[in-house]
Amino acid sequence: MSTNDIQTDAVFHRILDDMQHAPGVILFTALQWIPQRSSLRRLFTNHPNEYPVGAEKTVEISPGWLGTVIEDKKPFLAADLAALQEVFTDSELIQQLGCGAVINVPVLDEHRNVVGVLALLDAEGNYTHHSVETAVEVVNRHLAELVRAFAAHPTEEVHNVPAKDLT
Repeated sequence: MSTNDIQTDAVFHRILDDMQHAPGVILFTALQWIPQRSSLRRLFTNHPNEYPVGAEKTVEISPGWLGTVIEDKKPFLAADLAALQEVFTDSELIQQLGCGAVINVPVLDEHRNVVGVLALLDAEGNYTHHSVETAVEVVNRHLAELVRAFAAHPTEEVHNVPAKDLT
């Protein structure tokens, strides 16, 4: 594990701790937006066995999700399992972890570019629009260190890109 990984993990752990207090979270991941490949690389998760760090997922999963989070730079809420299933192909695994709702919050740098996305998942029905506001407040409180954490991982093409996953 590199020094960058250790430092960024500490940042993501702090965010996870805050998110566990409110709005609540069972599964938390930090995903770096890689515009060159239109993909997301997982930099951190509290469930590494199910969602390995370093894996990438393409955002072809849902044009609605992509439009909201990446293009419009707004949070996304799927408050119930039906809404979650419309967007995520791994909804079975998500359910096995006890989750049925998701909030995705884009992390924007000083130029309003999306540098990453935080994914919070909890039991179905636990997230509301107020939960989204709370998650955005947590991100805003930690914005500078989040931007630095994402920036610590270069996004340019690399020769050894991990295999893409569907999670």
